[in-house]
Amino acid sequence: MTNNENPNPKPLSGVRVLDIASFIAAPFAASIMAEFGAEVIKIEQPGGGDPWRRYGTKTPLEDCSLAWLTEARNKRSITLNLREEKGAELFKELVKSADVVCENFRPGTLEKWGLGWDVLKEINPGLVLLRVSGYGQTGPYKDRPGFARIAHAYGGLTFLSGTPGETPVTPGSTSLGDYMTGMYGCIGIMMALRHRDTTGQGQVVDCALYESIFRALDEIAPRYATDGFVRQPEGTGTVNACPHGHFPSGDGKYLSIACTTDKMFERLTHAMKRPDLWEKYGDQAERLANRETVLAEVEAWTSSMPRDEVIDTCTASGVPCGAINSIADIFADPHFKERGTLETVEVPGVGPVVVPTALPRLSETPGEITHLGPTLGEANEMVYGEWLGLSDAEIDQLTKEGVI
Repeated sequence: MTNNENPNPKPLSGVRVLDIASFIAAPFAASIMAEFGAEVIKIEQPGGGDPWRRYGTKTPLEDCSLAWLTEARNKRSITLNLREEKGAELFKELVKSADVVCENFRPGTLEKWGLGWDVLKEINPGLVLLRVSGYGQTGPYKDRPGFARIAHAYGGLTFLSGTPGETPVTPGSTSLGDYMTGMYGCIGIMMALRHRDTTGQGQVVDCALYESIFRALDEIAPRYATDGFVRQPEGTGTVNACPHGHFPSGDGKYLSIACTTDKMFERLTHAMKRPDLWEKYGDQAERLANRETVLAEVEAWTSSMPRDEVIDTCTASGVPCGAINSIADIFADPHFKERGTLETVEVPGVGPVVVPTALPRLSETPGEITHLGPTLGEANEMVYGEWLGLSDAEIDQLTKEGVI
């Protein structure tokens, strides 16, 4: 749906965002905002731009990988060297009309360039500055470099991932922590803008990659503080419920079953036509004490029929059950299709590119994808000429000097 077809303006229409970050976390926060109407200007280093442009699968467009096309969606790109004095001064001019700046340099980098929060808030008191780093803006580790993989490890998630006694595995994708932190960053920006609209005062949103991971580990912190329990890797299950994990089917595929409560297990035993299991292991504590026996019984049952039949049987009895999908399974799945979870966007010079749709879904002012990641510096003329009033000669000179 385009803006012309939707009578309601996008919720972030009129919000201007300067994205000076690279790779995923802070840029992802800006991408979410762009999907819901914010005007996002991606500010990149002249000559190469964001290294994310060259990450992943190449396309016929130079410096526009598939990763870049999907994650830089709806943004416009300009080039600007913030390390140069003239570049910093141009950035300050842009900040005057901005609502949000997103950055993910190591703490102290903006300050080194003369663009720290003390400077930016003087220029624009209502500015919201999102700062993403591996360990946050404070603390003894703040100067350490951080990537999502490091955040998974330091934040406690990697330790829980994999089979007991073996090398911990990658939890989810290697970029999970980046995407989670980008979402927290976007939430923080929204709350800060709400505060700004009430008081006129901007603020800093400080997001550490490891804290986003740590926040998602349910009761692990209070449990350790209470009785010293150190949760261990749990393979395909979980320490708190049984049977709650992954199981093979008779056609060589896998599925997931979730039985977090006694009621769910009762439904499962009904689906299995095994009332004896309910009578013997109806209490969660009893199932946990006999985990291997219970899991073996469920695995024998799921292995006796094709995956779709297991899922249908479980669903008919109200048991949460789902296929463990590959991306090929996802593309063939009717639910993904009906919901429009996959969206096809035409990219000049590349052709149709399939990407995840804009989320979350709003009933009255839904997000949309207007275009995928821009070519480097495609909006230089618009921003420097129309916004800042620079002449063509001035823009040419700044280009020759490597400022833009």
